[in-house]
Amino acid sequence: MRKAAVAAMFVFAILASGYGIAQEHDFTEAEQLIDSGISCSRLTDNHLEAIGDYYMEQMHPGEAHGLMDQMMGGEGSTSLRQIHISMARRLYCNENVGGMMGGGMMMGGGMMGNYPLGYTTYSYWNLLWIVLLVALILVVVWLVSPFRMKASETPLSILKKRFAKGEVSKTQFDDMKKELEA
Repeated sequence: MRKAAVAAMFVFAILASGYGIAQEHDFTEAEQLIDSGISCSRLTDNHLEAIGDYYMEQMHPGEAHGLMDQMMGGEGSTSLRQIHISMARRLYCNENVGGMMGGGMMMGGGMMGNYPLGYTTYSYWNLLWIVLLVALILVVVWLVSPFRMKASETPLSILKKRFAKGEVSKTQFDDMKKELEA
């Protein structure tokens, strides 16, 4: 049980280090808009901004999203709002928008342009975190699993332990050993 408590604290420490607690935004509205399939002509700039912010989170999850927002002008800035709107127009509405998101620095061939949606440098770090987390979960399961049998616990070794504890007599031990070896 002590191993399980140590393993649980280790898992919590890794998650608390920033990966699991990094998301601060609520993307419910954006997800609902995307899932509804509403046409772009019916979307307001506020809707487009929410969708663009959602796409930014998909491309640069967690802390990376915050860093990208800072590079684009910071939370609440006009430039960040325009970038989110442009992302939504480009990715959701499939429009060829001009400017930074159009064919230049961001979408055309730079930071986000040559990757499938979501596969950026930051995503490879996230993939590493996922692999490490899966490995950690497997170690924890292995440590606390009541069903694992130790390699040394064969029927003969169990019989020897019972004999050593005095649970079986010498004649019983010899008889059982003969049966196991047969």
